[in-house]
Amino acid sequence: MKVIGLIVLLLVAASAFVVIAGQAGMLSGKPPGDLGVHSGRLLPPKDTPNSVSSQSDLYPDHPQRPYASIAPLPFQGNPEAALQKLGQILKTTARTEIILQQPDYIYAQCTTPLLKFTDDVEFWLDRSAGLIHVRSASRLGRSDFGVNRARIEKIRAQFLTN
Repeated sequence: MKVIGLIVLLLVAASAFVVIAGQAGMLSGKPPGDLGVHSGRLLPPKDTPNSVSSQSDLYPDHPQRPYASIAPLPFQGNPEAALQKLGQILKTTARTEIILQQPDYIYAQCTTPLLKFTDDVEFWLDRSAGLIHVRSASRLGRSDFGVNRARIEKIRAQFLTN
């Protein structure tokens, strides 16, 4: 019985330590240094199942291509207005901060509520194709439990209905 009590105490202490570390920002990670659009491309998906990219097909041999594949955001009409609309959606999205907004690119960071994990989210306006390409990736960990995909699909739903 004493061993079980000790194990429970250690589990509670470890859980408390992880929450405190998260709240202190120790689990946020650092953004990749090469974010942005390079020759019409966002960064490829990560090598682990914790990112999505509407440009994953540009990397046919990528090990996470099937997992990471997500559709871009289609738009009609004024491209700048479409990106501005997207920016407004991001500004009202909980725990999301726009870090950089340019005429054809938005970079935002999304943070989880309890442990403060940070994901990097990018949108690139492809005017000629009538699309906004997207990449959303966790900075840390091996799996995102579908969080990046769910985030982008929620943003898509708002973008297409507003």
